[in-house]
Amino acid sequence: MFDFSGQIKNYSSVDQNPAEFDDVQSQAVSCLLTNSSIELSTNGEAAIRGASEILPPGMPVYVPKMPRETLADKLVQIKLLRKYGLNPIPHIVARQLASERELSDFLGVASRQGGVHRVLVIGGDDPKAVGPYQDSASVLASGALQGNGIDMVDVAGYPDGHPQISSEILLADLKSKSALAKSHGFGLNVVTQFSFEPSNIVAYCADLALTVPEVPVYAGLVGPTSPAKLLRFAKICGVGTSMRAANKLGVNALKLAMHASPDKQFEILARHKETEETGNLMGIHLFSFGGFVDSSKWLDGKARDSGVRS
Repeated sequence: MFDFSGQIKNYSSVDQNPAEFDDVQSQAVSCLLTNSSIELSTNGEAAIRGASEILPPGMPVYVPKMPRETLADKLVQIKLLRKYGLNPIPHIVARQLASERELSDFLGVASRQGGVHRVLVIGGDDPKAVGPYQDSASVLASGALQGNGIDMVDVAGYPDGHPQISSEILLADLKSKSALAKSHGFGLNVVTQFSFEPSNIVAYCADLALTVPEVPVYAGLVGPTSPAKLLRFAKICGVGTSMRAANKLGVNALKLAMHASPDKQFEILARHKETEETGNLMGIHLFSFGGFVDSSKWLDGKARDSGVRS
């Protein structure tokens, strides 16, 4: 993501005096923030320009694709992000790709005109592929990515589990993707779905550190938004496990949404990172359900409060 330092150190909270602990905590917070990214939630140039005045130059901004959109539809946003000094990272949805040419043509234009060198590749929720790509692994193996200037690929992670795929299959699939990335010469990262239960993210990161330690993980957090919006997007995104668990415990929707506030989750992740309990957790990714500019302000405020930005 957006890396100010390029240096990630090991953290330990064992046998530290208070001053040393504060220093370690500061390093953990700095690491998560300097390796942060944000998701675009607008088509408007004014909002993109406004966010660019808040975010640091080169901040990675993910460009999601809705089912009824084509990849070509996203080129306007990609070019605007690059125009205002941000780093666009488009979503590639494997089962929505009609042909190899659609993917290659899009990547060629996005690379030349938008400076795109990194993409997020997901399989998609479509029951049947409309073209040659059945899943994200088939896109990684196709050669189309590195043939069009892509040198870094992100794939999705599911701290709450996937509604249709077992954790064992997902882990085996990630191992396969890591091998594919190595053989094809591009880097691989995991960007997780957000969760209402921070401990699920911590456990997920710890598991990946044991099985695919070479793959950095970026934890998905929800930007500032209303409980109603958050719950609506949670249903769309399949964040169901932690919702069901909370309901069994009698936690109402409002309390559940409040538990997923970015401040609370960020604090928990930073605390676990400083004790190395999150393994290869590298940074955070902010879902801007409450608005691109408001989420940008949250990231900026957190960076300034922690001393990452002045």
